[in-house]
Amino acid sequence: MTKKQKKMLTRIIVCAVILVALQFLPITGIPRFILYLAAYLVIGYDILKKAGKGIGNGRVFDENFLMAIATIGAFALAIYEKSGDYNEAIAVMLFYQIGELFQSYAVGKSRKNISALMDIRPDYANIEVDGKLEKVDPDEVAVGSVIVVQPGEKVPLDGVIIDGTSTLNTSALTGESLPRDAKTGDEIISGCINMTGVLKIRTTKEFGESTVSKILELVENSSSRKSRSEDFIAKFARIYTPAVCYSALALAVLPPVVRLVMGLTSEWEQWLYRALTFLVTSCPCALVVSIPLSFFAGIGGASKEGVLIKGSNYLETLSQVKTVVFDKTGTLTKGVFEVSAVHHSPLEQEKLLEYAALAECASSHPISKSLQKAYGKEIDRSRVTDIEEISGRGILAKVDGIPVAAGNHKLMEQLGIDFIDCHSPGTIIHMAVDGKYAGHIVISDVVKPNSKKAIEQLHRAGVTKTVMLTGDAKKVADSVAKELGVDEVYSDLLPADKVEKVEALLSQQSGKAKLAFVGDGINDAPVLSRADIGIAMGAMGSDAAIEAADIVLMDDEPLQIAKAIKISRKCIGIVYQNIVFALMVKFACLALVALGAANMWAAIFADVGVMVLAVLNAIRALRVHDL
Repeated sequence: MTKKQKKMLTRIIVCAVILVALQFLPITGIPRFILYLAAYLVIGYDILKKAGKGIGNGRVFDENFLMAIATIGAFALAIYEKSGDYNEAIAVMLFYQIGELFQSYAVGKSRKNISALMDIRPDYANIEVDGKLEKVDPDEVAVGSVIVVQPGEKVPLDGVIIDGTSTLNTSALTGESLPRDAKTGDEIISGCINMTGVLKIRTTKEFGESTVSKILELVENSSSRKSRSEDFIAKFARIYTPAVCYSALALAVLPPVVRLVMGLTSEWEQWLYRALTFLVTSCPCALVVSIPLSFFAGIGGASKEGVLIKGSNYLETLSQVKTVVFDKTGTLTKGVFEVSAVHHSPLEQEKLLEYAALAECASSHPISKSLQKAYGKEIDRSRVTDIEEISGRGILAKVDGIPVAAGNHKLMEQLGIDFIDCHSPGTIIHMAVDGKYAGHIVISDVVKPNSKKAIEQLHRAGVTKTVMLTGDAKKVADSVAKELGVDEVYSDLLPADKVEKVEALLSQQSGKAKLAFVGDGINDAPVLSRADIGIAMGAMGSDAAIEAADIVLMDDEPLQIAKAIKISRKCIGIVYQNIVFALMVKFACLALVALGAANMWAAIFADVGVMVLAVLNAIRALRVHDL
C-alpha cells in the first residue's frame, strides 16, 4: 500500500470513529455541528479543493463538483430543518472515498506489471579502461564498443557476445520463467539479467535504439491511444454531467413552483432534498473509473506475459480479429536452415556431410553454414583446394585431392552426372564425389515447436481463418502449411505481393471482423502497417517490424497470439459488463430518486457501490496467466 493510500485509509478510519462516537455523545447545537463539520472536512477536504479548482479552470461539471454540491446541500438542509442529522452528508463523502481507495488499489495493482517492466531500465554500462571497469551512462556508449556485464547486472545494450558464457534471466522481457543459456557468438538483447558468468559484449545498437528503450517507449505511450469504448465514456461524461446537473436544478425548482400555482404547499425542502440526492446518484464514477482501468489492467496483464500492446485501441481491435495472416520465415519457422535428411548416398552420412562442409567452407551463405554446423567438427581448410563457385548452381572443389561438386540439379546437369530428384520440401544439395553421384542433402527451415499448437489455439479462440504468406517455393510452403494445419497458403511472393494479398483478404472481411498480420522481418513492415492489427516478433524481429506493429511478442512465441486475443476478449467483455451494469443501475436509481422512492442511502449505493463493484470487476482483467 502506497503512502497516499495509507493516508486515505487513516482519514477513513478517523472519520468513521468520529461518526460512531457522535452517536453516543450527548452533544447538541453548535458543538455538535462543529464536530460533524470536522469529520466532514477530514474525509472530504480534497474533494472540495478539487471542485474549487475545477470551477476556477472552467471545468465545473465533474464528479468532484457533484459530490461537493450534494454534500454541502445535505448539510444546509440539516441546518435549515434544525434536525441535527448530518450523517447522510458525511456518509456520502465517506463511502465515496472508500470507493476511491478501492480504485487506487486496483490501479496500483495493475501498474505493478508495468513497473516490473520499468525495472529493466539499466542504470549504467561497464566499459573496461586500463584494466579496470568504469561505469558510464548507457547513452554514452557508441555502437561497436565492448561492454562488460557481470553476474547480477542488467544487460544495458543490444549486442553480440564476444567472450564468456552465462545464463540469462529474460522473464521481465518475455514472461518466460526458465533462464536461457548464452555463449560466445550469440546475439543478446538489453533488459536481460546476467545470472552467472562474466560476459563481454560488442554493442550493435545505441541505447535509444536498443530493445529495452523500445519496450519502455511502447509501454509509456500505450495509455495515450484511446479505444472507442474510452472515447465513448469521455463523450458520454461531457454530455451526461451537465444534463443531470440541470435536471437536478429542474427537480428542485419546477415541482414546488407547479404546486404553488396549483394552490398547494410548495414542499421546497422535500424537492431540494430529492434534487441533492439525484446529484449524488448521478455521479458517473463507475464508468469514468472502471473503463480506463479495465483497459489499463488488460494491457498490464498482457505485458506481464510478454505481450506488449501499444494502446487500448489496439486491444479493442484485437478482440474482433477473425483472420490471422502469418509470414512464414522467422514467425512460424525459426528462420534457421538445418540439415534435415541425407538421401540415396552410397557413402556414410557423416562422410558425405564432411565432403559437403569442406567444399562449402569458403562460403558465408546460410546454406553453407548449415552444412558446416551439421558436420559438427572443426574445418581444416588445408584439405580443400581449387574452390570454384558456379553462380546460381553450386561449388566445385577438391577435398584431399578428390573432386567434389555440391549444388543444385543444374550443376549436376552441367557436369553430365545422373542424379536422383528429391521430393522432400526444402533446399536440395546434390553431391558428386570423384565424378560419381553421391546422393543429396536436404536443408530446410525448422518449424518452431509450438507453431502447430498455436494454429490450433487460434481456431479454438474463435479465429475462423489462418493464412500463411511466404516467398518460398510452392512445394516448401505447401508442406509447412499442411504440417501446421494452416487454412490457406500463398507462396513465391515478393514483399509487394504480400501487401496485395493482405489487401485482398481485408476486402473479404465482413461486419466488425478484423485481420491481424504476424511478421518479423524488415520486408514485413508495410504489411504490418496495412493490416487492422500488426503483430511483430520482438526478440529477434527487425526494428522496422517492431516499429510498424501494434502488438509485440517479446519471446517470438506464436502461441502468445491466441493468448493475446483471449486477453483482449476478456478485457472487452469486462468493459461491456461494466457499461451495461453501471448504466442500468444508475438510471434505475435516478428514476426512483426523482419519484421519491429512494433516499440518500440508496444514492450512496448507486454511486459508490456500483463503482466498487465495477472496479472489482475491472481488476479481473489482470488475471491472464491461465487463459
